[in-house]
Amino acid sequence: MKVEQIYTGCLSQAAYYIESNGEAAIIDPLRDVTHYINRIMQDGAVLKFIFETHFHADFVSGHLSLAEKTGATIIYGPDASPNFDCFIAQDEDVFKIGDCEIKILHTPGHTLESSTFLLFDEQGKEHAIFTGDTLFLGDVGRPDLAQKGKDMTTEKLAGLLFDSLRKKIFPLPDDVIVYPGHGAGSACGKKMMKETIDTLGHQKKVNYALRADMSKEEFVTEVTDGLSTPPAYFPINVQMNKEGYRFVDEVIADGNHALDTNQFEEVANSEDVIILDVRHQDSFCKGHIPQSIFIGLGGSFAPWVGELLKDVHQKILLVVHPFNVVEAITRLTRVGFDNVIGYLDGGFKSWLKSGKEIDRVRRISAAALGKKINAQEQLQIIDVRTPNEYKVKHITNAINIPLRSINSELHNIPQEGNFYLHCASGYRSMIASSILKARGIHHFTELKGGIKAINKKATTISKATID
Repeated sequence: MKVEQIYTGCLSQAAYYIESNGEAAIIDPLRDVTHYINRIMQDGAVLKFIFETHFHADFVSGHLSLAEKTGATIIYGPDASPNFDCFIAQDEDVFKIGDCEIKILHTPGHTLESSTFLLFDEQGKEHAIFTGDTLFLGDVGRPDLAQKGKDMTTEKLAGLLFDSLRKKIFPLPDDVIVYPGHGAGSACGKKMMKETIDTLGHQKKVNYALRADMSKEEFVTEVTDGLSTPPAYFPINVQMNKEGYRFVDEVIADGNHALDTNQFEEVANSEDVIILDVRHQDSFCKGHIPQSIFIGLGGSFAPWVGELLKDVHQKILLVVHPFNVVEAITRLTRVGFDNVIGYLDGGFKSWLKSGKEIDRVRRISAAALGKKINAQEQLQIIDVRTPNEYKVKHITNAINIPLRSINSELHNIPQEGNFYLHCASGYRSMIASSILKARGIHHFTELKGGIKAINKKATTISKATID
């Protein structure tokens, strides 16, 4: 028996590959399915089942593409109602994969159809649970993302989640391996651990939501407390996962069109498009097309696209290194953004050579900013990290405006005088810089390397500058 976690860091998402005696199953695949097919072919196996733990909100699943290409059966747990052919399992139904078995455990709470899959090894021993968004490491799935009817509230879903965990998962042996659907960084939970594999027994000790002495009322209060507003693209991804979508190959073919600088400029000026620059933040800083938005492939690209662009139907023009065109389009499809209409032929270098207008982001080093702070200059500093990051450590007197809220909090941006902008490492602050410039705000300087660079310069910067 083989069990492999296929983890995608950009989305903090885990899919799973199970193979036994020539038969295979995939759990929660991403929309671009080539990797899974190659893995199955490597083993000379036949894909028998595609298990979906629930209707995902944060990414578009590859269940339909994989079923079309392999003939495998898509399986959901109880209460799922997709608009395509699949098998709706009942609680405790068992499916055989080679010499192994998977039992369906209906665990509603994150969503009504959420299910956990219990894997039995060749000896019939309970080996692992694939929990989707029901149970994470250090956390549980948030109960506010499901499409709820008038009689189902977030609090009622949280109560269902409590019952699911206590009745279906707690009784399992402590040595059962927990394989969650997401890790730290996902918007589907609040306190996820950086680890992506653990035992159930250890989670019972360290997961705040699995305290043995916890009442249902306490669970509901703690699980629903402090939930941030879900990204706007989540409901659209749920709809795509329930109703269907175009295959990635078709989307790539539609978007993989090179435009010379004049064509690119003409399209940008004549249509309602966003110019999305996906290069490294250092390259964007040195020069970029005016009004373009930076979200680099090197960071949490797809989630930030969904969070900030919001409308999956938005037309997009790409500024990208030519060898990254297909990767950029593919990663956009993972969160449902299928309307790339072309890319700048030759990348930004061709725009630079054409003599057309460019813009830059003014930058300052950690050492230079530290000198200003230590000289007790009256500085205006905007910190675009999350509120939790800000609470742990921040530059004295810095104002916290999280990146996800930057568009709605423009009124809190200093109106006069130069201000300084930073995040943890420079990725998010460059995204924020591009958004501010696109809104006509240019009187700021971005901190190169973020607060991590400040920490590295601790020998030359007074510790009093950090609260």
